[in-house]
Amino acid sequence: MRHLLDIYHLNREDIEEILLLAENLREILHRPIPKVPTLRGKSVLLLFYEPSTRTKFSFEKACKVLSADTLSFSAKGSSLEKGETLLDTVKNLRALGVDLLVIRHSFSGTPHFLANHLDIPVVNAGDGTHEHPTQALLDLLTVKDKLGTLEGLKVAIVGDIKHSRVAHSDIFGFQKMGSRVFVAGPAYLLPEDREIPLYELRKGYFRVCLNLREALEDADVVIALRVQKERHGDPLIPSYNEYAEFFGLSPRILEWIKEGALLMHPGPINWGVELSHEMERYPFQVILDQVENGVAVRMAVLLRLLSGE
Repeated sequence: MRHLLDIYHLNREDIEEILLLAENLREILHRPIPKVPTLRGKSVLLLFYEPSTRTKFSFEKACKVLSADTLSFSAKGSSLEKGETLLDTVKNLRALGVDLLVIRHSFSGTPHFLANHLDIPVVNAGDGTHEHPTQALLDLLTVKDKLGTLEGLKVAIVGDIKHSRVAHSDIFGFQKMGSRVFVAGPAYLLPEDREIPLYELRKGYFRVCLNLREALEDADVVIALRVQKERHGDPLIPSYNEYAEFFGLSPRILEWIKEGALLMHPGPINWGVELSHEMERYPFQVILDQVENGVAVRMAVLLRLLSGE
Protein backbone atom coordinates (compact mmCIF):
# COMPACT_ATOMS: atom_id res chain seq x y z
CA MET A 1 0.00 0.00 0.00
CA ARG A 2 1.85 3.08 -1.28
CA HIS A 3 -0.96 5.63 -0.81
CA LEU A 4 -4.29 5.81 1.02
CA LEU A 5 -6.65 7.38 -1.50
CA ASP A 6 -9.95 5.60 -0.86
CA ILE A 7 -11.58 2.59 0.76
CA TYR A 8 -12.98 1.28 -2.52
CA HIS A 9 -9.61 -0.07 -3.69
CA LEU A 10 -8.54 -1.56 -0.34
CA ASN A 11 -9.12 -5.25 0.28
CA ARG A 12 -10.31 -6.74 3.54
CA GLU A 13 -6.79 -7.79 4.55
CA ASP A 14 -5.49 -4.23 4.14
CA ILE A 15 -8.27 -2.91 6.38
CA GLU A 16 -7.74 -5.60 9.01
CA GLU A 17 -4.00 -4.86 9.15
CA ILE A 18 -4.57 -1.13 9.63
CA LEU A 19 -7.16 -1.73 12.37
CA LEU A 20 -4.86 -4.17 14.19
CA LEU A 21 -1.96 -1.74 13.98
CA ALA A 22 -4.19 1.09 15.27
CA GLU A 23 -5.29 -1.08 18.22
CA ASN A 24 -1.65 -1.71 19.13
CA LEU A 25 -0.61 1.93 18.73
CA ARG A 26 -3.54 3.27 20.77
CA GLU A 27 -1.81 2.14 23.98
CA ILE A 28 0.82 4.85 23.41
CA LEU A 29 -1.83 7.56 23.75
CA HIS A 30 -2.49 6.53 27.37
CA ARG A 31 1.13 6.60 28.51
CA PRO A 32 2.31 9.33 30.90
CA ILE A 33 4.44 10.66 28.03
CA PRO A 34 2.56 9.76 24.82
CA LYS A 35 5.48 9.91 22.42
CA VAL A 36 7.71 7.40 20.60
CA PRO A 37 10.64 8.05 18.23
CA THR A 38 9.38 5.79 15.45
CA LEU A 39 9.11 8.43 12.70
CA ARG A 40 11.78 10.82 13.92
CA GLY A 41 13.33 12.65 10.98
CA LYS A 42 10.23 12.29 8.78
CA SER A 43 8.26 15.34 7.61
CA VAL A 44 4.51 15.34 6.89
CA LEU A 45 2.83 18.10 4.88
CA LEU A 46 -0.77 18.89 5.91
CA LEU A 47 -2.44 20.55 2.91
CA PHE A 48 -6.02 21.45 3.85
CA TYR A 49 -8.01 23.50 1.34
CA GLU A 50 -11.25 23.09 3.28
CA PRO A 51 -12.09 23.73 6.95
CA SER A 52 -11.25 20.91 9.35
CA THR A 53 -11.03 20.41 13.09
CA ARG A 54 -11.05 16.71 13.95
CA THR A 55 -9.18 15.42 10.89
CA LYS A 56 -6.44 18.05 10.76
CA PHE A 57 -5.72 18.09 14.48
CA SER A 58 -5.78 14.30 14.78
CA PHE A 59 -3.21 14.06 11.96
CA GLU A 60 -1.09 16.65 13.79
CA LYS A 61 -1.44 14.71 17.04
CA ALA A 62 -0.57 11.44 15.29
CA CYS A 63 2.58 13.02 13.85
CA LYS A 64 3.66 14.40 17.22
CA VAL A 65 3.14 11.08 19.00
CA LEU A 66 5.29 9.32 16.39
CA SER A 67 7.87 12.17 16.46
CA ALA A 68 7.35 13.20 12.84
CA ASP A 69 7.66 16.89 11.93
CA THR A 70 4.66 18.64 10.38
CA LEU A 71 4.32 21.46 7.88
CA SER A 72 0.88 23.09 7.70
CA PHE A 73 0.03 24.85 4.44
CA SER A 74 -2.45 27.69 3.99
CA ALA A 75 -3.53 28.59 0.46
CA LYS A 76 -4.16 32.17 1.54
CA GLY A 77 -0.95 34.18 1.23
CA SER A 78 0.82 31.46 -0.78
CA SER A 79 2.03 31.45 -4.37
CA LEU A 80 -1.30 29.93 -5.39
CA GLU A 81 -2.67 33.47 -5.25
CA LYS A 82 -0.06 34.44 -7.87
CA GLY A 83 -1.20 31.73 -10.27
CA GLU A 84 1.04 28.81 -9.30
CA THR A 85 -0.61 25.42 -9.87
CA LEU A 86 -1.33 23.02 -7.03
CA LEU A 87 1.06 20.46 -8.51
CA ASP A 88 3.93 22.98 -8.74
CA THR A 89 3.26 24.09 -5.17
CA VAL A 90 3.43 20.52 -3.88
CA LYS A 91 6.54 19.74 -5.96
CA ASN A 92 8.32 22.73 -4.44
CA LEU A 93 7.33 21.67 -0.94
CA ARG A 94 8.51 18.15 -1.73
CA ALA A 95 11.89 19.65 -2.64
CA LEU A 96 12.09 21.01 0.92
CA GLY A 97 12.19 17.44 2.20
CA VAL A 98 8.55 16.44 2.72
CA ASP A 99 8.12 12.66 3.07
CA LEU A 100 4.31 12.32 3.00
CA LEU A 101 1.38 14.49 1.92
CA VAL A 102 -2.01 14.64 3.65
CA ILE A 103 -4.49 16.57 1.54
CA ARG A 104 -8.10 17.72 1.81
CA HIS A 105 -9.55 19.39 -1.27
CA SER A 106 -12.96 20.43 -2.55
CA PHE A 107 -12.42 18.75 -5.95
CA SER A 108 -12.98 14.99 -6.10
CA GLY A 109 -9.93 13.14 -7.40
CA THR A 110 -7.31 15.70 -6.37
CA PRO A 111 -5.37 13.24 -4.12
CA HIS A 112 -5.36 10.67 -6.95
CA PHE A 113 -4.00 13.28 -9.39
CA LEU A 114 -1.18 14.22 -7.02
CA ALA A 115 -0.37 10.58 -6.26
CA ASN A 116 0.22 10.03 -9.99
CA HIS A 117 2.79 12.84 -10.10
CA LEU A 118 4.65 12.52 -6.80
CA ASP A 119 7.23 10.07 -5.48
CA ILE A 120 5.96 10.26 -1.89
CA PRO A 121 2.89 8.69 -0.23
CA VAL A 122 -0.37 10.65 -0.46
CA VAL A 123 -3.18 10.35 2.10
CA ASN A 124 -6.67 11.52 1.20
CA ALA A 125 -8.18 13.53 4.07
CA GLY A 126 -11.39 14.11 2.10
CA ASP A 127 -11.84 15.01 -1.56
CA GLY A 128 -15.04 16.71 -2.67
CA THR A 129 -17.97 14.32 -2.53
CA HIS A 130 -15.78 11.28 -3.26
CA GLU A 131 -14.28 9.62 -0.15
CA HIS A 132 -12.79 10.16 3.31
CA PRO A 133 -10.93 6.88 3.97
CA THR A 134 -9.42 7.54 7.40
CA GLN A 135 -12.86 8.46 8.76
CA ALA A 136 -14.23 5.10 7.61
CA LEU A 137 -11.28 3.30 9.20
CA LEU A 138 -11.83 4.99 12.56
CA ASP A 139 -15.55 4.23 12.33
CA LEU A 140 -14.74 0.56 11.70
CA LEU A 141 -12.32 0.52 14.63
CA THR A 142 -14.90 2.08 16.96
CA VAL A 143 -17.56 -0.47 16.04
CA LYS A 144 -15.11 -3.37 16.34
CA ASP A 145 -14.07 -2.14 19.81
CA LYS A 146 -17.62 -1.81 21.08
CA LEU A 147 -19.36 -4.79 19.45
CA GLY A 148 -16.40 -7.16 19.08
CA THR A 149 -16.97 -7.85 15.39
CA LEU A 150 -17.75 -6.24 12.05
CA GLU A 151 -19.22 -9.37 10.52
CA GLY A 152 -22.98 -9.74 10.10
CA LEU A 153 -23.98 -6.31 11.42
CA LYS A 154 -26.75 -4.07 10.14
CA VAL A 155 -25.41 -0.54 9.72
CA ALA A 156 -27.85 2.32 9.07
CA ILE A 157 -26.51 5.60 7.64
CA VAL A 158 -28.96 8.50 7.74
CA GLY A 159 -28.71 11.87 6.05
CA ASP A 160 -27.09 13.44 2.99
CA ILE A 161 -25.74 10.28 1.39
CA LYS A 162 -25.32 11.74 -2.09
CA HIS A 163 -22.89 14.51 -1.11
CA SER A 164 -21.13 12.87 1.85
CA ARG A 165 -17.63 11.49 1.30
CA VAL A 166 -17.85 9.92 4.78
CA ALA A 167 -20.97 8.01 3.74
CA HIS A 168 -19.28 6.69 0.61
CA SER A 169 -16.21 5.43 2.48
CA ASP A 170 -18.35 3.90 5.24
CA ILE A 171 -20.62 2.17 2.71
CA PHE A 172 -17.63 0.50 1.07
CA GLY A 173 -15.77 -0.20 4.32
CA PHE A 174 -18.59 -1.88 6.21
CA GLN A 175 -19.52 -4.04 3.21
CA LYS A 176 -15.93 -5.21 2.80
CA MET A 177 -15.90 -6.24 6.46
CA GLY A 178 -19.12 -8.26 6.16
CA SER A 179 -21.80 -5.82 7.32
CA ARG A 180 -25.02 -4.91 5.52
CA VAL A 181 -25.49 -1.18 4.92
CA PHE A 182 -28.89 0.54 4.77
CA VAL A 183 -29.05 4.23 3.89
CA ALA A 184 -31.97 6.63 4.38
CA GLY A 185 -32.68 10.30 3.84
CA PRO A 186 -34.70 12.68 1.69
CA ALA A 187 -35.00 11.37 -1.87
CA TYR A 188 -33.00 14.30 -3.27
CA LEU A 189 -30.09 13.48 -0.96
CA LEU A 190 -29.90 9.78 -1.87
CA PRO A 191 -28.06 8.08 -4.76
CA GLU A 192 -30.00 7.96 -8.02
CA ASP A 193 -31.22 4.58 -9.28
CA ARG A 194 -28.48 4.40 -11.92
CA GLU A 195 -25.83 4.99 -9.22
CA ILE A 196 -27.00 2.31 -6.79
CA PRO A 197 -25.06 -0.58 -8.44
CA LEU A 198 -21.83 1.37 -7.84
CA TYR A 199 -22.39 1.22 -4.08
CA GLU A 200 -23.23 -2.48 -3.81
CA LEU A 201 -19.90 -4.29 -3.50
CA ARG A 202 -21.57 -7.50 -2.29
CA LYS A 203 -24.97 -8.59 -3.54
CA GLY A 204 -27.65 -7.94 -0.94
CA TYR A 205 -25.34 -5.91 1.29
CA PHE A 206 -26.53 -2.42 0.31
CA ARG A 207 -30.03 -0.95 0.30
CA VAL A 208 -31.49 2.52 -0.21
CA CYS A 209 -34.53 3.25 1.97
CA LEU A 210 -36.94 6.15 1.58
CA ASN A 211 -38.52 5.18 4.89
CA LEU A 212 -36.43 5.90 7.99
CA ARG A 213 -37.91 3.05 9.99
CA GLU A 214 -36.96 0.50 7.32
CA ALA A 215 -33.33 1.57 7.56
CA LEU A 216 -33.20 1.67 11.35
CA GLU A 217 -35.22 -1.41 12.27
CA ASP A 218 -32.97 -3.87 14.17
CA ALA A 219 -29.86 -1.84 13.33
CA ASP A 220 -26.67 -2.59 15.28
CA VAL A 221 -25.04 0.71 14.30
CA VAL A 222 -26.61 4.06 13.38
CA ILE A 223 -24.50 6.76 11.74
CA ALA A 224 -26.01 10.24 11.43
CA LEU A 225 -24.62 12.62 8.80
CA ARG A 226 -24.58 16.38 8.50
CA VAL A 227 -26.47 17.92 5.59
CA GLN A 228 -23.69 19.04 3.22
CA LYS A 229 -25.29 22.36 2.30
CA GLU A 230 -21.98 23.86 1.11
CA ARG A 231 -21.91 21.29 -1.71
CA HIS A 232 -25.50 21.67 -2.87
CA GLY A 233 -25.28 24.75 -5.06
CA ASP A 234 -28.98 25.57 -5.11
CA PRO A 235 -30.65 24.82 -1.75
CA LEU A 236 -31.95 21.24 -1.58
CA ILE A 237 -33.47 21.41 1.91
CA PRO A 238 -36.80 23.26 2.06
CA SER A 239 -36.54 23.59 5.84
CA TYR A 240 -34.17 22.24 8.47
CA ASN A 241 -37.11 21.93 10.84
CA GLU A 242 -38.79 19.72 8.27
CA TYR A 243 -35.62 17.63 7.88
CA ALA A 244 -35.37 17.21 11.66
CA GLU A 245 -39.02 16.14 11.82
CA PHE A 246 -38.70 13.33 9.27
CA PHE A 247 -35.03 12.30 9.34
CA GLY A 248 -33.59 13.73 12.55
CA LEU A 249 -32.64 11.08 15.10
CA SER A 250 -34.44 11.51 18.41
CA PRO A 251 -35.51 9.18 21.28
CA ARG A 252 -38.41 7.92 19.14
CA ILE A 253 -35.96 5.79 17.13
CA LEU A 254 -35.04 3.72 20.19
CA GLU A 255 -38.05 1.46 19.68
CA TRP A 256 -36.76 0.55 16.18
CA ILE A 257 -33.04 -0.09 16.70
CA LYS A 258 -31.53 -2.97 18.65
CA GLU A 259 -30.97 -2.54 22.36
CA GLY A 260 -27.40 -1.32 22.78
CA ALA A 261 -27.08 -0.16 19.17
CA LEU A 262 -24.24 2.31 18.66
CA LEU A 263 -24.94 5.92 17.68
CA MET A 264 -22.19 7.62 15.68
CA HIS A 265 -21.55 10.92 13.89
CA PRO A 266 -18.41 12.05 12.02
CA GLY A 267 -18.91 15.69 13.08
CA PRO A 268 -19.42 18.54 13.06
CA ILE A 269 -22.90 18.01 14.54
CA ASN A 270 -25.83 20.32 14.04
CA TRP A 271 -27.73 19.53 17.23
CA GLY A 272 -31.45 19.82 16.71
CA VAL A 273 -31.16 18.90 13.02
CA GLU A 274 -29.58 15.48 12.40
CA LEU A 275 -29.48 14.67 16.13
CA SER A 276 -31.87 15.91 18.79
CA HIS A 277 -30.26 17.29 21.95
CA GLU A 278 -31.62 14.35 23.95
CA MET A 279 -29.47 11.92 21.95
CA GLU A 280 -26.34 13.39 23.52
CA ARG A 281 -27.34 11.48 26.66
CA TYR A 282 -27.99 8.20 24.82
CA PRO A 283 -25.77 5.69 26.71
CA PHE A 284 -24.42 4.00 23.57
CA GLN A 285 -23.44 7.22 21.80
CA VAL A 286 -19.74 6.85 20.87
CA ILE A 287 -18.95 10.11 19.09
CA LEU A 288 -15.99 11.03 21.30
CA ASP A 289 -14.66 7.48 21.02
CA GLN A 290 -14.55 8.07 17.26
CA VAL A 291 -12.42 11.17 17.83
CA GLU A 292 -9.92 9.28 20.00
CA ASN A 293 -9.75 6.38 17.56
CA GLY A 294 -9.08 8.88 14.78
CA VAL A 295 -5.64 9.57 16.24
CA ALA A 296 -4.78 5.87 16.51
CA VAL A 297 -5.95 5.13 12.95
CA ARG A 298 -3.97 8.03 11.52
CA MET A 299 -0.90 6.91 13.47
CA ALA A 300 -1.31 3.48 11.87
CA VAL A 301 -1.66 4.94 8.37
CA LEU A 302 1.41 7.18 8.78
CA LEU A 303 3.48 4.31 10.17
CA ARG A 304 2.38 1.92 7.43
CA LEU A 305 3.16 4.37 4.62
CA LEU A 306 6.38 5.86 6.01
CA SER A 307 8.04 2.79 7.48
CA GLY A 308 6.50 -0.07 5.53
CA GLU A 309 5.77 -1.85 8.82
